[in-house]
Amino acid sequence: MRFALSAEQTGFATSLGDLLSTLDTDAANRAWAAGDPAPGLKIWRRLADLGVTALAVPEAFGGLAAEVADLVVACEVLGEYCVPGPWTDTVAVAPALLGDERLTPLATGETLASVLFAPHVPYALDAEVAEIRLAVDGARLRSFTPGAALSSLDGSRRLSPGTPGADLGPAHDAGRAFELGVLATAAQLLGAGRWLLDASVTYAGQRRQYGREIGRYQAIKHLLADVVTALELARPLLYGAAVTMAPEDVSAAKVACGEAALLAARTGLQVHGAIGYTAEHPLGLRLARVRALVSAWGTAELHRRRVLETVAR
Repeated sequence: MRFALSAEQTGFATSLGDLLSTLDTDAANRAWAAGDPAPGLKIWRRLADLGVTALAVPEAFGGLAAEVADLVVACEVLGEYCVPGPWTDTVAVAPALLGDERLTPLATGETLASVLFAPHVPYALDAEVAEIRLAVDGARLRSFTPGAALSSLDGSRRLSPGTPGADLGPAHDAGRAFELGVLATAAQLLGAGRWLLDASVTYAGQRRQYGREIGRYQAIKHLLADVVTALELARPLLYGAAVTMAPEDVSAAKVACGEAALLAARTGLQVHGAIGYTAEHPLGLRLARVRALVSAWGTAELHRRRVLETVAR
């Protein structure tokens, strides 16, 4: 059996990357953080036209009923280009929680979703722009009213507490919804790590010290090689988890992708030097996104514990 992405999946990733490379996602991020979601929502609609928002929605509600791996492919590209918005909640989690006509506007990209999933997702993401707000209460769903926005490591991830409201009926599959949220977050981390690696390699080939490009120094080569290794080891865990959807596999993928992305972030700062700390540089957006996503949808401690509990059985 050959465990590799199909030609259709790699082509889908290429199409998403080709589109996003023509759009100013960095400017959309900064606008989103400043309270102006309009540029980000324009990108959202462009991605919806390519089917991203319909991937996990059943065909009965206008979706594509795609494989989990297809969703992971899309989220990896979203992470690479640091696209703002509640993508995990809308394209991965909400379709697993809902099983009715509320999925139709999600599939078309007309509606965004924000999810509270206690205890591991205690704050709602971008609830002020989401028409569907879901708080998971055991096996039930409730609406919620977002409170005042909180400070966040990533200013474009606008977090807020939520006050539970009316009962919205049973959760369609809360367990699967949580695993998909974790997996989508891990995929975005891997994508961000890949961007950081590519940016670091490019900069190392341009920046000169002592009469030569810094990328020619052995110490820099070793740093970048370590990032390559970490990302390449994390990727099969991510796509393997997309096949099995076993909680321990999903958690292992989240930990591996998080560690690889953090290593890419640290190395990126070392390679770029002081310029990497500036708010104007695109590196800073990815550094903030990685730091925020590492603890989103469960901390590394939680996911290591889930893996350990499985191994110890």
